[in-house]
Amino acid sequence: MTGVTREEPGGSLLIRAQQAYDGVVGDPRRFDRAAADVVEAARRAADGEALVVGLRAMAWAARARRENRRALQLVDEAVRLARRAGLTHRLAELLVTRAAVVLELGQVAVALRDLDRAGAGDGRSVPEAEFMRAVLLHNLGRLEPAAASYRRVVADPTATLDNRGSAANNLALVAASRGRFDESLRHLDRAEELAAGIGPSMYAFVAHNRGLVLAQSGRLAEALSQLDRATELFTETGVPLGEYHMEYADVLAELRLLSEARDLAGRAAVDLDAQGVLLLAAEARLTVAQTALLAGDAGAARAAADEAERLFRRQRRTAWAARATVLAAEAALLDGTADVQMVRRAARAAGYLDRSGTPSAAAAAHLAAGRLAARLDRPRVARRCLETARDRSRRGPVLLRVRGHLAAASAERLAGRDDAALRHCRAGLADLARHRAALGSTELRALASGHGVELGRLGLETLLHTGSPLRVLGWMEQTRAAALLSVEPPAPDALQDELAELRLVHAELAQALRDTGEEPAELRARQTAAEARVRRSTWQRSGSGAGRAPVCTPGELRRRLDGRALASFATVGDELVAVVLHGGRSRLVHLGPARAVRAECDSLLFALRRLARPGRVAAVAAARASADHGLRRLAGLLLAPLEVPADVPLVVVPDGRTHRVPWAALHGAPVTTAPSAALWARTRAVAPRDADAVVLVAGPRLSGAVAEVEAVRRWHERPAVLTGEAATVAAATDALAGAGLAHLACHGRLRADNPTFSALELADGWLTVHELDRRGIAPRRVVLAACDSAADVAYAGDELLGFVSALLARGTTGVLASTVAVGDVESVDLMQQVHRGLADGRTVADALHAARERLDTADPRQFVHWCAFGAYGAG
Repeated sequence: MTGVTREEPGGSLLIRAQQAYDGVVGDPRRFDRAAADVVEAARRAADGEALVVGLRAMAWAARARRENRRALQLVDEAVRLARRAGLTHRLAELLVTRAAVVLELGQVAVALRDLDRAGAGDGRSVPEAEFMRAVLLHNLGRLEPAAASYRRVVADPTATLDNRGSAANNLALVAASRGRFDESLRHLDRAEELAAGIGPSMYAFVAHNRGLVLAQSGRLAEALSQLDRATELFTETGVPLGEYHMEYADVLAELRLLSEARDLAGRAAVDLDAQGVLLLAAEARLTVAQTALLAGDAGAARAAADEAERLFRRQRRTAWAARATVLAAEAALLDGTADVQMVRRAARAAGYLDRSGTPSAAAAAHLAAGRLAARLDRPRVARRCLETARDRSRRGPVLLRVRGHLAAASAERLAGRDDAALRHCRAGLADLARHRAALGSTELRALASGHGVELGRLGLETLLHTGSPLRVLGWMEQTRAAALLSVEPPAPDALQDELAELRLVHAELAQALRDTGEEPAELRARQTAAEARVRRSTWQRSGSGAGRAPVCTPGELRRRLDGRALASFATVGDELVAVVLHGGRSRLVHLGPARAVRAECDSLLFALRRLARPGRVAAVAAARASADHGLRRLAGLLLAPLEVPADVPLVVVPDGRTHRVPWAALHGAPVTTAPSAALWARTRAVAPRDADAVVLVAGPRLSGAVAEVEAVRRWHERPAVLTGEAATVAAATDALAGAGLAHLACHGRLRADNPTFSALELADGWLTVHELDRRGIAPRRVVLAACDSAADVAYAGDELLGFVSALLARGTTGVLASTVAVGDVESVDLMQQVHRGLADGRTVADALHAARERLDTADPRQFVHWCAFGAYGAG
């Protein structure tokens, strides 16, 4: 075969049959019909050789569609006919084809037998048989002999183009698994050159493998672009997406898009099972286990890993079974069921992966074995495994180095060398910062911090033993809100088409709400699809490479506090701790179980939501009693031990467990909150501007919004006011850009599933966090008079995403927002007093504190406002 025939097949039946086979190799969807037609013609003409070749073409097309059982029926018939007719050369070809089919069905021994018989043929099929034997060895984890065979096929001028191209494509995967990424990309370039003579199917597989290699090398944004290209090509050629979904799930897991990764992995396992592609179905089980483990679902991870190991052992795939053993051990570590026998199994698996020449898998295995041994009080075994994991990670891509530093830090900690442990923790976090900086998506940058959670925890645990409050505070700052301190430059021209489509859907939803009071399911589905396209496009944007902004020194922080106290919170295990700076002193305070705080906070927020709605007198009284109890308990758990005088203004830096606490209601002086002390200090350093523009916006479907805007405008000279149909998304974004003060009285929509699409409702649609961030819109001070506007979503690694964090990251110095739903009519009095204070030159925190003192807290609605609104930032 020299390549795909570009013209309609013609001539003798045998020529037509060979053309059909060449065609389905490169473009199975296009040439599938031609293969069926030639088989039908050969049967009528009793042309045995043409029939054998045509059946082989049909079998290959069925295999491309993952219909391997049908493919096996077709190739079995062809084998019988070739034997009967004495077609030795054709028989050897068919045995190679059948080996490919039965290998995907998980029948490794049968595939090996067929390849042995094909090699004993007339010799003309040697390159094809060698390629297929290399594929088999590759799947068994025997990478060295597989790579040697692939190289011989690529260099063999008698080999077919599709064998040479496929061999180069697979060589790329072998090189990548050994960490040789430049070599891998060169093999892919060669495969792509050969694809020109093969067809679109080869282009699809090259794009797919290029995406995988880029992902393994740490170039994740580029990887996603290649994988999306592969999807389009696979779809065009009719290749099912089960294998693609499985491997795309691995990439999404590296990006910590865990919900999406689990969904794809589960879909891949189901699809590959249904198609009978047992070889890949076993690998999909492993991906299901990996994604479940990352999501914290130890039970699902253990079940999937055990099933994967069973399938791999049945298929004689020892290296793959070793990976499954390691995942099962990690699941046992997570749910506390690990035992000494599991340590031994994990260590043996790690050793096997070492010998197989896959440093990334070996490093993960040694790390798992070491952590298991440490948990079971086997320090010598633990240190040996952890140090090996460190060594296997040194020259790997960035996320592998992060895990290597975790292994090294853990080993040093076991040896009692705390300073060395901290050096590795810092080095790992520095590598993670480089990884984060390579990502252009705000969402992915926040999620990336999840890779550093264990390094952060280990460093904090180490420092807590020293008792030095300033060192503990410095570490807290190093491990939180990193994505907010190094934002990407605004990209107002990016994603124009995707965002235009989303705005159109938003406008249609807004019209439907006005007409019917409901959002049609069809429009909600279109919105979901449009949001998915926006997200995927942002994921593919590379970052500018800008690193994290410098951490504020303790001396500089004290100077900017200027008499205020600062309390920074963190959770270690289930223990809540805080560092307090006040009056030249620093203290480290141990506060007790974090779960108690979480329970009280949840109960308080529930009570406030009940008080915000009209109800029976008894129900309102019960909710108020519950809220009062919650406030007292939270003040006692969180603030009383800090010993900050009640008349001292307080800056709170909460962690992920405490960011929804209504802090202003717990302290007697002005309180402001910030995602990190460094971010608060940055907002404090911004000098006020003269003659700042004021923008007041009232959204639709809020009976008190216009009255609220009219009430607060009296405190400002010539404010820009947008109400009614004038309050469009475009008008609001134009007005907000460069504003000194913005007030938005709008319905808020919290999107816990994806906070970048949390939004404020305007006349013609929704103003999303994503839109503000993309345009770099950040008025100097913002009043978000909207329900749940302060309910940013917390991510692993003490990252936050939502309106407040996006505004502060972009340069807003002060934000007023609510942690729960509030009544719009009842907000008018509070907002008037806040704006009075702002007009007098007060900070948001000071203005809110003065305004809260004027509320009648005996009134349930005003009490909710007294509790719910908080100040963020220093402005």
